[in-house]
Amino acid sequence: MTLPRMNRRDFAKAGAAGTAGAAVFSALSAGRAWGANDRIRLGFIGVGNRGGQVLDAFLRHQDMEVAAICDVFEPYLDRAQEKLPAKADTTVDFREILDRKDIDAVVICTPDHWHAVQTIWACRAGKDVYVEKPLSITVVEGRKMVQAARRYQRVVQVGTHRRSSKLYAQAAELIGSGKIGKVTVSRAYRLSNMYPKGIGKAPPGDPPEGLHWDLWLGPRPERPFQATITPYKFRWWDLYSSQMANWGVHYLDAIRWLTGELAPASVCAMGGRFAVEDDRTIPDTAEAVFQFASGRLAIFGQYEASGNPALAQGELELRGTLGTAYIGSRGLHVIPERGGQFQDAAPRMEPIHVEIREGENDVMTVAHARNFLDCVKSREMPNADVEIGHRSTTCSLIANISLAVGARLEWDAEQERFTNHEAANALLDYEHRKPWTPD
Repeated sequence: MTLPRMNRRDFAKAGAAGTAGAAVFSALSAGRAWGANDRIRLGFIGVGNRGGQVLDAFLRHQDMEVAAICDVFEPYLDRAQEKLPAKADTTVDFREILDRKDIDAVVICTPDHWHAVQTIWACRAGKDVYVEKPLSITVVEGRKMVQAARRYQRVVQVGTHRRSSKLYAQAAELIGSGKIGKVTVSRAYRLSNMYPKGIGKAPPGDPPEGLHWDLWLGPRPERPFQATITPYKFRWWDLYSSQMANWGVHYLDAIRWLTGELAPASVCAMGGRFAVEDDRTIPDTAEAVFQFASGRLAIFGQYEASGNPALAQGELELRGTLGTAYIGSRGLHVIPERGGQFQDAAPRMEPIHVEIREGENDVMTVAHARNFLDCVKSREMPNADVEIGHRSTTCSLIANISLAVGARLEWDAEQERFTNHEAANALLDYEHRKPWTPD
């Protein structure tokens, strides 16, 4: 099915015709005063897998409306349109949404390699931004996104939705107060046994009907379509994503929050394609160890050739000197530590059990969307501000670089450069295919 296309001028006119006067037009500065009954007009850029989930979360809120949707795969536009209470304008070119003066904010759920360009251009166009994680594909891109948000005074929320979780907020308070002692090691894992075929293998070929392949590639090099890249399988190609960033950023962000860390001082990642035979360009097995100057380790493992649990329970483990905390969708549980060698063997604290079932992804995403909408109106900093998202994404990205160069890397968090490996610094950015540059 081919959707009717509008040129950019007609697309903008369509938006203006659907509004009731100047009161609904975006303020291009941060100074707009929102009324209690004003509805935020959103443009959605990317409505595929995660984009559809985020769209569902925003549709739970009555003080917003979806004015336009964009995706380079036209069947996704049809599917998203069916969810909406009122028809939205559709396009395959995100620039048409940014041109619209009647759109207040955009929600970006495109593949990772698009996030920087679309976020920066949206900020420049006067739009607030909700952008999915990982924030960027390179460290340099991420810093440019922070700079754009500040320069144009935009609200930018990153989709690390645990930042809007009541459960994780309780955990941050408990751990920050010293209840489990000093946390020396935190661990989390991406577990999925994809042996033996993984994402499969496919030769280069023609893209499916309705997929605008050159627009999908965007800033990355031109190449033939391949069915093991998209839809969705781009997560296993290092040009477009990685599981270290896709899953790792969630847990590394939570670890940074719960322990109060800004950035690691060093990272060492090891791994490879050990068992799975497919078209991927990322490891099927990898582990990254981050060391913080404060005296902590954080470990993220990507195990895609074995799927059995790596933790006693939950999705995140924080090992303290008084107790070990496990956090997951069913709640927060702390198991007391006992004295070990040469120490008193008595329990060092009472066990803690907090049962909250709001940890499921859909509930957290609804809350995260709510926080973004509130901040669009109040101009306050969102729970997962772009600087927070950048710092957490950086953890995953420098782990990928450590893996690529095969070295332990020392990280200067202020200069955002490696101090012991110049070849690794060359991987902090790449040359974007024009015109898709994050400038």
